[in-house]
Formats: sequence, structure tokens, C-alpha cells
Amino acid sequence: MNAAEQAKGLELAAKIAAAVNLFKSYFPDAQADLKPWANDPSTRELVDPDSIDIGFHLPGWSPRFQARSILVQIRLFEDEAAAESGEGAIAQTQRVIGLEAVGLTHQGEQWRLSTVGEWRVLGTQQPAEEIQMRLRSFCTQVYELFNGSAS
Repeated sequence: MNAAEQAKGLELAAKIAAAVNLFKSYFPDAQADLKPWANDPSTRELVDPDSIDIGFHLPGWSPRFQARSILVQIRLFEDEAAAESGEGAIAQTQRVIGLEAVGLTHQGEQWRLSTVGEWRVLGTQQPAEEIQMRLRSFCTQVYELFNGSAS
């Protein structure tokens, strides 16, 4: 789901902004897009309501990235934890259970990095090893941002 639509509360909005800033710290030329998905019925059917989706657009096609844009999907899990309040209320917290970064060109998906499994980049075209290492570091920091530690 578009990050702009997921930013329902102050805490989650702050974490989304922090994730954008983290990405830009690794890739300063990237421009963030908090609404990477079109608002039409066929697209809405494909959107995962339990993810925060952020597009990052590069100034042009980059041979180091083998992409023009990168779609980052932060997959969430709604975790019920007992609140520390005296009323016995249940607090809802969202935890990251996985991230995917997808390198895109006008020809479609070129590569994909998933934190589920071996954290490898797979695809027909692969970004430079330095870019892959930066993407993995970014993913680790997003886990820490949302969950308090890398998973």
C-alpha cells in the first residue's frame, strides 16, 4: 500500500519518514515517491494492505543500479502485545517481517532483493556489488527502526 496512505498515526508516519531518510543517506540522488501505486481498481486489487510501499526514482538509468527506479516494500505484521497501562488494554504494534527492493526500468523488473531467505539479489540484470551491500545495510537499519533489532 502506498506509504502516504499507511501513515495513519504520528509514530508510523515518523518511521516512514525515517526510512526515506535512511534510503537517501545511502543513495542521495534518489527522489522519494510515497505514492508509487496508481489509484485505479485494477492496481488496488494487487496492493498488499500490510506493506508500506515507497518508490525511489534515480535521475536516469544507472549502470551501477541497473535500474531507473527502486520500489521498496516493507512488509508488516500486526503484533498484539499487552500494554503497560493499568487498564489491561491491548496495544497494536506493527513489526517488519520482511523487505523487498525491486530495481525497475521501462522494461519492467530487472532485479529483486528479498530479506526473506538469503538476502540475495536475483534477476536478469544485477546492480554493482557496492549497491547490493548498501541495499542490505539499508534493510538491516529498517528492521532496527521498526523492530528495535535486525531480524
